[in-house]
Amino acid sequence: MERKGNLMTYRPDIKVFDATVRDGGLVNNFFFTDEFVKALYIANLRAGVDYMEMGYLADKDIFNPEEFGDWKFCRDEAIRRIVGNNDTDMKLSVMADVGRANLQRDLLPKEESVLDMVRVATYINTMPAAIEMIEYAHKLGYETTCNIMAISKANTPDIEEALALLAKSPVDAVYIVDSYGALFPEQIQQLASLYVETMEKAGKRVGIHAHNNQQMAFANTVEACSMGASFLDATVGSMGRGAGNCAMELLLGFLKNPKYNLTPILDFYEHYILGLKESGLKWGYDIQYLLTGKMNLHPSSAIAFTKEDRRDYVDFYHQLFDLEP
Repeated sequence: MERKGNLMTYRPDIKVFDATVRDGGLVNNFFFTDEFVKALYIANLRAGVDYMEMGYLADKDIFNPEEFGDWKFCRDEAIRRIVGNNDTDMKLSVMADVGRANLQRDLLPKEESVLDMVRVATYINTMPAAIEMIEYAHKLGYETTCNIMAISKANTPDIEEALALLAKSPVDAVYIVDSYGALFPEQIQQLASLYVETMEKAGKRVGIHAHNNQQMAFANTVEACSMGASFLDATVGSMGRGAGNCAMELLLGFLKNPKYNLTPILDFYEHYILGLKESGLKWGYDIQYLLTGKMNLHPSSAIAFTKEDRRDYVDFYHQLFDLEP
């Protein structure tokens, strides 16, 4: 496939998607203050961000509400506490994991909710359950995406079959998700070409959610965008689980659409993200995340390494060989 646009142009189909509260919530168990979430909401509005993800729609029968903040569960009353009726052009989203959400019980019909989109996160081997959730959310009136996690672990025939199933579903967009931060731009180019070619024929769009284990999140996002992906995920200060994500400040600084304004994001970073770092919260690129990314492994072992304040990188590297399948 040919690239779409160049470094001097912008595509009106591109949508910038802020996932700071949702992915960043994995750093602090979603214990963000209302002040933080409200300030981010206002910053995103002023910056021209297209979608803001408020967090997860997690099942309280699985996750203890006493151990997590409101944004793990995203009940409508909590969201309205921040945004009111959201009488703005920016749309609001929530993520539901296959096997960890109860949409039938917890998702209101669209006309009763302030949310606009439900993003269903799934591994490739649970695609039938994901499509069932997508169909249910679509029936209630929501925009939907399917975020296929850990795509670096999937083989091409399985990816092709999953995309064929999604092409027949009511999903609006399908995401490339580099959960382990294992991929490089050349691999993203191939994946994006496959996704875009399949999804465009079905009238659907493609997104990219990148992790920064090997400091490739921004580069991979730009590469996917150049191949036709239009939903671009980012977080302020790259805040997210483990090595974090594509940084919003990088993405907005790159995109040429004059609707986007970097200044409000820098202001939010200065007044809120720095404070989180100074409080002791840890995320972002480090050697332990590089190593799990290099070996295409889930970052859980690197997160534990970080919490234990370890520095024995050589020992950790060789321990990872025992984790390889």
